[in-house]
Amino acid sequence: MATQTSLLLALWEEAHTRLEDKLHLITKQDLRKTLSPSPNSLGFLLRHMAEVELLFAKNVFGAKDTKIIAKTVIAKYDTGEWVDLNALKDIIIRAKSVLKAIIEKQVDADWDTVIETKEFGAKTKAQALGRITSHTAYHAGQIGIILKYGEAKN
Repeated sequence: MATQTSLLLALWEEAHTRLEDKLHLITKQDLRKTLSPSPNSLGFLLRHMAEVELLFAKNVFGAKDTKIIAKTVIAKYDTGEWVDLNALKDIIIRAKSVLKAIIEKQVDADWDTVIETKEFGAKTKAQALGRITSHTAYHAGQIGIILKYGEAKN
C-alpha cells in the first residue's frame, strides 16, 4: 500500500516535469528573453524557481544543511545576471534533488504539521508542498510562453 509521502512525492514529481520538459529547449540566447511588459527574463525565472525550491526544502521541510542565498528573492527584480545556462541548469537539478530527498524523509504524520512563514502564513506541510508545486508549475508555464513569444532584452 502506498504511503501518503509516496503519493505526494509522485504528484510533485509529475508536476515538476512541466519545468524539466522545457530545460532541453532553452538556449543561452533564450535566457535574456522576456514577455513585455514583464521585466523578468527567462534566466531570472529559472534561478528564482530553484531558489524558492531550496528555501522550501530548508525552511519548510527541514533540510537545515541546505545552503542558499536567494538572490532573486532579495533583489525582488531581474538584475540581468542570470545568463549562464549551465549554472542555471545545475541549480535547477540541485534544487530538485534536495527537495526530493527531504520530501522522501517525511513520514505520513509530518504532512499535518503546521509550518508558519512570513511569506505565506500558517500551512500544513501538505499545503506547503502544494504551494511549491504550483509555484514551479506557474513559472514553468511562463517560461513556455516566453520561449514561444518572448523577445531578448538588451
